[in-house]
Amino acid sequence: MSAPTVSLFIPCFVDQLFPETGLATATLLKRAGCRVTYNREQTCCGQPSFNSGFQKETVRLAERWIRLFKDAEYVVAPSGSCLSMVKKHYGELELPASVRDDWEHLRGRIFEVSQFIVDELKINDIGGTWNGRVAWHTSCHGYRELGIDSQPLELLRHVEGIDLVELQDRKQCCGFGGTFAAKFSALSAAIGEDKLLAIEQSGAQTVTATDDSCLMHIGGMLSKRKSPVQVLHYARILTSK
Repeated sequence: MSAPTVSLFIPCFVDQLFPETGLATATLLKRAGCRVTYNREQTCCGQPSFNSGFQKETVRLAERWIRLFKDAEYVVAPSGSCLSMVKKHYGELELPASVRDDWEHLRGRIFEVSQFIVDELKINDIGGTWNGRVAWHTSCHGYRELGIDSQPLELLRHVEGIDLVELQDRKQCCGFGGTFAAKFSALSAAIGEDKLLAIEQSGAQTVTATDDSCLMHIGGMLSKRKSPVQVLHYARILTSK
């Protein structure tokens, strides 16, 4: 059986602020036996404009994204949030008929990295070494819209030396929600406070999740409290030595 070819979709957030997560994703896919490619022409998927109500403007970005990835064998990304946009919400846009057809044929080949490794490649141990207690937070978009739940936990449980715990409220929103945090900052912070309490009760030194956006929000609130707890995308834990 030939090695699957994976086209990396690296969301803006990862590209600009957390490039190490993108590199870790590529490492995991290569470790799983995949041939990894990256199209440098990729840009924003359109989620920020879509969430702000600018559907017509989002169509141009969606058309571009679909055109760039339509011939990929697989598309894999380290973000449930942006993947829910391209895999689910593109269907709510008024796309030209030919573009919609391309998207319909593509969407079944789009995966979050843990989904791809566990569900598609049937691998549940991808390696990694970690010393310390790690708390798992379930990011909303991936869980509610893509069904990402047990897959990253399955991979993390096989990391050598890790003490993995699930936050008491792991399926409760952290309060970020992209533009929600900007539009409703007080409410966002209040939701985040509940998450911080669960983190403190867990006794973890590190918090991890599928989305760097959630982790940035949690990490910012932890920093304001001068907490020693760090945040780190799970792909980076899986590639640690």
